[in-house]
Amino acid sequence: MIRLAITPEYHGLRIRELELAARHLAAVQAAKEAEREEKARLREEKRVEDELRRAREKLDKEREHYANALAALQARGDEAGAAELQAKLAEIDKSIADVDYRAANVRAGYVYVISNVGAFGPDVVKIGMTRRLEPMDRVRELGDASVPFTFDVHALFFSEDAFGIETMLHRHFADQRVNRINTRREFFYATPEQVLEVLREHKVALVEYTTEAAAEEFRASRELAAAGA
Repeated sequence: MIRLAITPEYHGLRIRELELAARHLAAVQAAKEAEREEKARLREEKRVEDELRRAREKLDKEREHYANALAALQARGDEAGAAELQAKLAEIDKSIADVDYRAANVRAGYVYVISNVGAFGPDVVKIGMTRRLEPMDRVRELGDASVPFTFDVHALFFSEDAFGIETMLHRHFADQRVNRINTRREFFYATPEQVLEVLREHKVALVEYTTEAAAEEFRASRELAAAGA
């Protein structure tokens, strides 16, 4: 009745305002996600430090125990027993050197290639590294209650430059990232066979690599669902 209308200029500015607001909200969300990931990284580093410290303390106690026993055997003239304990001390000294090396060298650790067919399908892998003394602890943590099934391990190997190998693989599959906003989400649209091929191309020494995912829980769940149907 009063011929009220929205001018094209106002309409364009309003759309622009909404676009900027959406970008701002996305940036805020990305920042929050990055902060969560950084906190998770720091927690993981703390676990590694604690694990290495406990291992060193345990080895130091063992070494003191065997050194005292060795001194007693040597005092009694028990050469056979002393030789056996000296060999044990040599093993402990090597373990201590390994722990000290792992603590000092942040690039050393385990590279892992894992998948979760039931959660992400057959063509998605996670490629990462961990400095844990027990690397499977990290894999088990990743398969906690946040995913319906545990992860299958295709490769898990130690390297003095685990960080470099992980970085090389991430760069190779950069265009196949699942999450391109948060690069700490190390999932890629790739098969275990494709990752194996890249590792071979770069002459990465592998003791064992499994291309097929067992996915036992997932397959058993499908069988039960089919039987129920």
